[in-house]
Amino acid sequence: MTYGSLTAAPAALHEFALPLGYADAAGRLHRRGLMRLATAFDEIEPLGDPRVQGNEAYLGLLLLSRVVVRLGDFSPVPPEVIAGLYTADFAYLQGLYLELNTALSLPPGPGAVAPAPVAGPPPAQPVPLGGTVETTCPHCGSDLLLDLSGA
Repeated sequence: MTYGSLTAAPAALHEFALPLGYADAAGRLHRRGLMRLATAFDEIEPLGDPRVQGNEAYLGLLLLSRVVVRLGDFSPVPPEVIAGLYTADFAYLQGLYLELNTALSLPPGPGAVAPAPVAGPPPAQPVPLGGTVETTCPHCGSDLLLDLSGA
């Protein structure tokens, strides 16, 4: 899936719609949101968080909560909301983050040296409720087949 083409100067904010959506405590579904481009500080600052030091997997969650500036009625979006996303939605946001923030998707400037490829999971495909989604664990690289039927 492509999330958009970055052929000129990237826009600071990018709209998205989650494949499944986040259901809050009142049962309201939040699917539409905004993600901003990440800064170097966004990627460095969470490394000092004790939750990341205790569990590296927490880094992606904190990073997404910094760059997802709105999700439905949530603005800012706390880490607890990102943690409550379905895995397919979390993978979708990770894929969008990678596409928006990877220099390889931008045309090189004069005299630019191409950066090394960034490893990461492939972007998630939207799936209907009750389906399955194939994804790759961003931490161990294992291929996963997720059953979203809730059974």
